[in-house]
Amino acid sequence: MTTAPALLASGTSATFTGTSTFSAWQYDLVLYSFAVSMFALFAGGLYAVATRSDVSKRYRPASIASACICWVAALAYGLLVVTWLTGFTATADGASYVPDPGTSVTGLRYMDWSVTVPILTAELFAVCTLARRSSAWWRFGAMASASLMIVTGYFGAITLDGGDPTAPLLVWGAISTVFFIALYVFMYRPYAQTRREVGAEAGTSLRNAVILLFSVFGAYPLLYLVPLWAGADSAGWAVTVQLVFCAADITAKVGFGVLIHKVAKLRTAEDARTEAAQLPDLYPAEVYVSGELVSLPAEPALAGAGTTPSTASARNGHVPEHATPAGGPRRSRRG
Repeated sequence: MTTAPALLASGTSATFTGTSTFSAWQYDLVLYSFAVSMFALFAGGLYAVATRSDVSKRYRPASIASACICWVAALAYGLLVVTWLTGFTATADGASYVPDPGTSVTGLRYMDWSVTVPILTAELFAVCTLARRSSAWWRFGAMASASLMIVTGYFGAITLDGGDPTAPLLVWGAISTVFFIALYVFMYRPYAQTRREVGAEAGTSLRNAVILLFSVFGAYPLLYLVPLWAGADSAGWAVTVQLVFCAADITAKVGFGVLIHKVAKLRTAEDARTEAAQLPDLYPAEVYVSGELVSLPAEPALAGAGTTPSTASARNGHVPEHATPAGGPRRSRRG
């Protein structure tokens, strides 16, 4: 089996998916994973758009970010499907597929991540609580770190050096890791502050979303290092890497988006029990949390019409645990 350094010596990149010969079932499995990922991400974008009115305008940027992330990624996977279908030639007996010269998969993935990963950080910030100036700084730091992490990782993945891939892969990987750590720092600060200020249920959901995202992010650098020991024609490793990338992308983009949407709904419900609920234009007509209707002011005339026990308590800095907002008691969602 040809070693990775020998692969780079021939002038190709350290990414081996486009240089491996696949058996028919391996080829079909990767194609299947690309297509399923495309459909799942497209559906995730539809979900984000369809449910954006479930939350107040304050948190609606999270839904917009989620839709953008999912649809950009779905488009990238559509291009991957096309590349996979046109970049390989079946052998005469149809038992295997040989890559055509110039077939590239990794480049498309990094182009996708260069757009979607920075927006993922903005999606988290959309449901976090920070002062405006502070929020702008931490958001900029997170998005810049995410972009530089992807770009420097891409330099290592395509190995700008034409010889031994080990040095460029590790050097650029180390630089990318610096931005990877910086990204965690910039994202953790707003999370930690928000967790202290929101209710228990919203805080738990936010914690779950951050743990999910941070855990999935950890898989990418591990996959980045696979070319160090995989050969030029390592179909088994190539299939494994592509399957894990697909699973990680769906989890980080669709799964994280669903959890952030839940946080936005819970924060909307919390806000509805405060004086802010007296501004009907900030809220949709109905918000359902875990199948339960959270009543909000239904008539603009209620604004400034007086105080309710909830809002009076809010003025004193206390919101009763079971207080109901001005729109009336909460009731279970029918159907």
